[in-house]
Amino acid sequence: MKTGLFFGSFNPIHVGHLIIANYMVEFTDIQQVWFVVSPQNPFKKKSTLLADYHRLALVREAIYDDRRFRVCDIEMKMPQPSYTIDTLAYLRDQYPDREFAIIMGSDGLPTFHQWKNYEEIIRTTTRYIYPRPGFEGKIDEHPNCIFVDAPLMEISASFIRDCIKKKKDVRYFLHARVYEYIREMHFYE
Repeated sequence: MKTGLFFGSFNPIHVGHLIIANYMVEFTDIQQVWFVVSPQNPFKKKSTLLADYHRLALVREAIYDDRRFRVCDIEMKMPQPSYTIDTLAYLRDQYPDREFAIIMGSDGLPTFHQWKNYEEIIRTTTRYIYPRPGFEGKIDEHPNCIFVDAPLMEISASFIRDCIKKKKDVRYFLHARVYEYIREMHFYE
């Protein structure tokens, strides 16, 4: 089964993430998407993150009734910061019947060469690239990538956090269950 690994902090998960995941299972050969909740992205400050268990809970709330999606907490059990190459090795060992691919935004391509063992990832793992604002690179410069014509999502978790802090209503940017969880817990206020 081809499984797309959608890595992210999901701080919080929003409709943009869900639209991209939905697109991948409906319009590519990816059969299931696993949301890999990262405890610490090596390129981001951890101080801005909700606790790991809250971000996992938010993802569970967002995908609770969709069998095409799954939350993956493996990086919570690995040394931090987490590295994609290590996660891939572990998952391939644990799930030898699955073919894993990476789902990533085009905005991650300019810094992909900074990822740990990025050459090995290119060699062994197809990357499904969805459009993100500001990508100026050339498609043919990125080997083992499939560029998908997914909707351009100009929404980010940082935008949502900022809006909540400013007391803006963001209910339609989030799955209803995620919105209620955030509201009840007073997150990002």
